[in-house]
Amino acid sequence: MLATAEDAAAGRVTAELPLDAAANRTGSTWHVLVSGVPPGARYAWRVSGPSGASDRCDGTKLLLDPYAYAVDSRPLFAQPAAGGECWPPALGELPDAPFDWEGTSSPRRPLADCVVYECHVRGFTAHPSAATSAPRGTYAALAEKVPHLVACGFNTLQLLPVAEFNELESYAAAAPGGAGTRVNFWGYSTLAFFAPMARYAAPGASAARELKQLVRACHASGVEVILDVVFNHSAEGNEEGLTLSLRGLDNAAYYITAPEGQFYNYSGCGNTLQCNHPVVRRLILDCLRHWALEYRVDGFRFDLASILTRSAASWEAEAMFGAGGAGGVARGTPLEQPPLLELLSRDGVLRGLKLVAEAWDAGGLYQVGTFPHAHVWAEWNGRFRDAARQFVRGADGAAGEFAERLCGSPGLYGARGPAASLNFVTAHDGFSLADLVSFNGKRNEANGEGGRDGEEHNLSWNCGGAGDEGAAGARQPAVARLRRRQQRNLLAALFLAQGVPMVVMGDEAGHSKGGNNNTYCWDGPLNWLDWGAVGADAEGLTRFVAALAAFRARQPLLRLRAHPTGSQVAWHGAEAGAPDWAETSRLVAFSLAEGEGAPAALYAAFNASHLPVTLALPSAGAGRRWRLAMDTSLPPPFDMPAPDVAAELRAAAEAQHVSLGSNLYLLLDRSTLLLESVAD
Repeated sequence: MLATAEDAAAGRVTAELPLDAAANRTGSTWHVLVSGVPPGARYAWRVSGPSGASDRCDGTKLLLDPYAYAVDSRPLFAQPAAGGECWPPALGELPDAPFDWEGTSSPRRPLADCVVYECHVRGFTAHPSAATSAPRGTYAALAEKVPHLVACGFNTLQLLPVAEFNELESYAAAAPGGAGTRVNFWGYSTLAFFAPMARYAAPGASAARELKQLVRACHASGVEVILDVVFNHSAEGNEEGLTLSLRGLDNAAYYITAPEGQFYNYSGCGNTLQCNHPVVRRLILDCLRHWALEYRVDGFRFDLASILTRSAASWEAEAMFGAGGAGGVARGTPLEQPPLLELLSRDGVLRGLKLVAEAWDAGGLYQVGTFPHAHVWAEWNGRFRDAARQFVRGADGAAGEFAERLCGSPGLYGARGPAASLNFVTAHDGFSLADLVSFNGKRNEANGEGGRDGEEHNLSWNCGGAGDEGAAGARQPAVARLRRRQQRNLLAALFLAQGVPMVVMGDEAGHSKGGNNNTYCWDGPLNWLDWGAVGADAEGLTRFVAALAAFRARQPLLRLRAHPTGSQVAWHGAEAGAPDWAETSRLVAFSLAEGEGAPAALYAAFNASHLPVTLALPSAGAGRRWRLAMDTSLPPPFDMPAPDVAAELRAAAEAQHVSLGSNLYLLLDRSTLLLESVAD
């Protein structure tokens, strides 16, 4: 079915072309050539065929082409179409004119040198305070804010899903006490894998062109772009869901189904793509190549990537031979060498890009450190997140694992090196950094699920503000100060660890979600970055993040290509060379040197105790001394003095503690220290 843009807007069909098996089919592939169709024309498929338990063909429905490069659906984000329609037909749209990249190219930065900023296109500039010339919440508005990323030291922009999705699939009124309507804000429910989200562009503008302009602006500023891609499920839902695209083409090929037609739900979203089926493998490879070649993105983060390792063995074989028997592996079983991952890992186009796996799924498969990686994949290191939270909040038994994570998790990544570990403390899911230190438990009642949704295992601590939870400001000044300090301690752990640091949008400005740790459904201030807070920076947090990123960028010892050896790292306690690994230890300190026989160049200490500790420092080397680089117990800007801070001001900050000249330092409670060796 074909329609011009005008006909599609009026609900008219320009032409409907029936396909003939003799002329339009080669093997199992149907094809048709239509000449003279102008750019912007809309089209869709009708597919007649078997319909039963596992087949869902329905010739009355319009199906979106899975390979559509653009989609015509609703014009405005989070607003139903005319008549209140949340699911109007989605039509493929022929692409527009070629794009001028104006000579820009990717920075091609080694992953070990990346500092990642996880960002939602709409949420980044939807707040009225964004004050962009382009419409707020668009690719174009985000492009205007690229200087903020550069100023903060973020050289890699990781975008939450930008493939076309229907944010109104979960459209509902807010629960009592809430405001507005609930939508699928995050976008982890793909409708068209090849097409950029149309409602992230200005009304009437080309989403493809705006997204390319964003990538071009990033590359011109030395910032790489990684896309968060969702190949674990689609927007069609479970066996009772809608027929929009894949289901009406070949349900049994695209989804993992049981003989009676039920859907396996390893994604937690109703269906699971059968990623290792040959047809789906080809779709995923073609899709990634499209984004890499047409949009020049620098890599991909794969949502619930463990699903990519699950088998696609047929249920007919299971019925004949039994699960795992002679007929093959049971459908959905994890594979040691998944065909899809081998295909992606060896592909010539993708080989030079960043491939990052969220190495778990909703079916209980957890592969952090064991994801089939082919020496080209990195992983979201959920174990770093948990270890950093546990130690910084002062839990028992946390010191040893925290030290392991600071080294880039060699027990997990071995010969792959620290860059295989993408470290994070917070992400789009879960508490924001400000809420992590302000709430003991989630506050999700407004989501309308009775508080049952969202992670229970938060490892958070409200810093002792009894009856005073909330990141908006504690009534007790000491609690408020401690919360600000704990945010810095967690950020320090992130940037001082080997591996690749990732910060989620808003954490650099102390953004709070009011204790809601599952804000996927809110298009509003909970998920919108307040640029007034960024500009005011009353707590100096944005400056602190920028200083951490700048220090890491100029210090290669924090960006090692291999895990630190015994000649590079030394562990300390209150006494130099005497670490404390006891169950009750709250102190982890280490120094880094260039190599065997070299003096320590950096010294870091994390004191998670409620008591101060006097540290006996290791030697800084002959003719050298320790200089304060960071102490989170000091007020801004002395917590991490910038290079242009006058020497006498830095000395005044150092004088608050025992003299560095005597190789002693008084580190206050719940504080992090960083020293660098400099010439006398």
